[in-house]
Amino acid sequence: MKTTSALILACAGSVAAFAPQASNKASTALAADLSSLGGATAPAKNFDPLGLAQLGSEETLAWFRAAELKHARCAMLATTGYLVQGAGFHFPGMLSTSENVSFESLSAMKPLDAWSAVPEAGKQQIIFTILLAELITEAKGTHYTKGGDLPTIVFPPIDFSGVDAETLKKKQTAELNNGRLAMISIMSFCAAANIPGSVPALIGNPAF
Repeated sequence: MKTTSALILACAGSVAAFAPQASNKASTALAADLSSLGGATAPAKNFDPLGLAQLGSEETLAWFRAAELKHARCAMLATTGYLVQGAGFHFPGMLSTSENVSFESLSAMKPLDAWSAVPEAGKQQIIFTILLAELITEAKGTHYTKGGDLPTIVFPPIDFSGVDAETLKKKQTAELNNGRLAMISIMSFCAAANIPGSVPALIGNPAF
């Protein structure tokens, strides 16, 4: 179970390999759309060395951005959770009375080992909650591949209707950039936990 997180991230990223090729005319239009999507910051600006933004159609590009946004939010939660767990903070009481698993006992383990120790029923509940959140975001109003809004956070709901456009754009860019860093972080954490010495900065850290 230690490699579960790394495998999920790898499989999710491989989906882009199946997008169809686009014409030169479409590529030019999509490159322009990439500039208008936001998230471009110095020094890389629109960093796309593999030309993924030029694959498929405008709908494909919208799907890529939505996927990046969802992965970014999950990675930020995962990174925060890993750090909190690694620092020994935990809820009081029992996670499962029937399996005699306490939050304290899990906090004494490394984060990926703690996940392995969660009872199967608990894992299924977590996965179902993730599936439910995904279904809610995908079913709200006009789909983002058809011109609708990009996925929003299901819980807690955040209302940005009173924020001016310039401030909102800055916040959205910050969310993307923080999420990109978090994706690198959680992949590094998983590598350090599974391959000793693979991340020099984390060598000797008891959480890994």
